[in-house]
Amino acid sequence: MDRQTRSLIAHTDHPVEAPLDDSSVDRLLRRALPRGDERVLDLGCGEGAWLLRALHHRPGVTAEGVDVSEEALERARRNAKEARVEERLTLHRTEAASFAAARPFDVVLSVGAAHAFGGLLPTLDAARRHLAPGGVVLAGDAYWEREPSGRARELLGEYEDLAGTVDKVTADGWTPVYAHQSTRHELDDYEWNWTGSLSRWALDNPHHPDSAEALRAADRHREEWLRGYRDSFGFVCLLLRRTVE
Repeated sequence: MDRQTRSLIAHTDHPVEAPLDDSSVDRLLRRALPRGDERVLDLGCGEGAWLLRALHHRPGVTAEGVDVSEEALERARRNAKEARVEERLTLHRTEAASFAAARPFDVVLSVGAAHAFGGLLPTLDAARRHLAPGGVVLAGDAYWEREPSGRARELLGEYEDLAGTVDKVTADGWTPVYAHQSTRHELDDYEWNWTGSLSRWALDNPHHPDSAEALRAADRHREEWLRGYRDSFGFVCLLLRRTVE
């Protein structure tokens, strides 16, 4: 089973592909879309959950999404049609880091997709290329909530603590105008949904050629989370504006 398909299955029962609940997603979008007529871009949109919610709650918004997974984009198209917002949504199958848009956007989203760019600052560099003057970026990425173990660093890589993450962003020319730190409930609920959705799919499809592999992946992920990084991992969504346009 390829990573993209596994991710789609694992996120079946969660509102977005990041550790946020419905109320947090809605609050961040309200902050990012105060007028209700913004042009929005999501770099690494997956199934388009952020965009579909923005389009549903803001009838004047138009949106574009970028992702490499045709399966995810097809789900986004289907869900947009069911929600009757497909005329305001344009989807592009390409690498988010190399996407070129014809016009700038009022809001650029990239939540939980920093791996596609090589980290948070490269993500913000990519977002900057698409951002209209006075626009905002909503970026979500991991940070260390407390000092991680060597095992946690081995599993997830190198991050800063929250203060260091904000320092890094401000030094790069951005000013936070709002932020949300995922709660313990949001973090745990995300992991239980990720492992649970994948496990349930495997158990419901025992004769599928990928069933055993999917169940092993869920077991491995759960073990890494519970014994590896649960006590140190944090996630923050930063709403940012350019300090100097």
